Amino acid sequence: MEVTSITNGIIIDHVDAGTALTVLHYLKVDPATTKLALIMNASSHALGAKDIIKLEDVEDLSLDALGFIAPRATVNIVRGGKIVEKAKPELPQHLVGIISCKNPRCVTTSETGLEQRFYLANAERREYRCDYCDEEAKR
Repeated sequence: MEVTSITNGIIIDHVDAGTALTVLHYLKVDPATTKLALIMNASSHALGAKDIIKLEDVEDLSLDALGFIAPRATVNIVRGGKIVEKAKPELPQHLVGIISCKNPRCVTTSETGLEQRFYLANAERREYRCDYCDEEAKR
């Protein structure tokens, strides 16, 4: 299998095998309108198997969810065919509009238009809780 390199864009590497589509969902990337390449279950010395996401001509992508959904991922920024920046996403202190509260009694369930907001309650356990009702978020 041959996947060519990208000229300008973002490469998300070291995504847990089989989770690339979930990552795209959380990052709100529309596969119908975005030039992308998914490499799934590629061999990896560190992980055994991994997914890789290549996004061509994407520059302003919010990666807040990446630390939450793919904690071992690395992000490579590509300009002119060369990697110009590498980053390791961290757990954000707040997740806004990324995940939804599952508590049926939460005010976000009955009040339409309220932004779904979660705060990092425990970084070691990667635990987020709803700002409104304190319900723990489930991936």
